[in-house]
Amino acid sequence: MHIDWAALGQVFGVSLVVTVGLVGIFTLGIVGTSPRTGGSADSGAGTGALARSGAYACFALCAAAVGYGIYLIVA
Repeated sequence: MHIDWAALGQVFGVSLVVTVGLVGIFTLGIVGTSPRTGGSADSGAGTGALARSGAYACFALCAAAVGYGIYLIVA
């Protein structure tokens, strides 16, 4: 039995980067949907809508990544 350590290292590295990236994108989505407190006078109503739409885009990207992973496993 021969273990290809270079390939195993590549799989580990890619898995680590994708996992950290996906968790970071999901965190941005959570932050975008969190309520704002102590707002300043220059923050407008459009900022909240922009943050919320960006959060939904982050959640959609996470769902797409999970769906793609399931597709790779099933196929």
